[in-house]
Amino acid sequence: MQLANYLFFSTGCEEALAFYTECGLGQITQLKRHGADGMPVATDAMRGKVMHARFEGPDVLFFASDNHDAEPMRGSAHMLIMDDRDSTDSLFARLAEGGKITTPLAVQPWGSYYGKLTDRFGVQWMLDCLEHDAEKCERFSDDTLF
Repeated sequence: MQLANYLFFSTGCEEALAFYTECGLGQITQLKRHGADGMPVATDAMRGKVMHARFEGPDVLFFASDNHDAEPMRGSAHMLIMDDRDSTDSLFARLAEGGKITTPLAVQPWGSYYGKLTDRFGVQWMLDCLEHDAEKCERFSDDTLF
């Protein structure tokens, strides 16, 4: 079994996935459009928009689509467990471009180098790297939070 998130955008799915590709998270590995190749279309405004996309990268998998009645994303976030502080800083800065930082990257009381943001597409991201010294981070494990 594998858990994968599904993101719904009102009309910006393709732009968001291109942005995530530029950020180095992965790439689109499957894309189907509303109204293409016999695919259904709810409204004319949705014709040609993303009906279903699969996005994959190293240790990253999620799905996404444009949905004419998509609501703002709330109540969940993508959490990326980072390998080192430099890549954490770099990815956090890229994802934050045009978005809003809600928790700046910093060493937190539980020991992680952690930050949270909402990107320009309304998707929340949490980046976490467990600090063991100033130079190096190690992978998250279940016992690091408690």
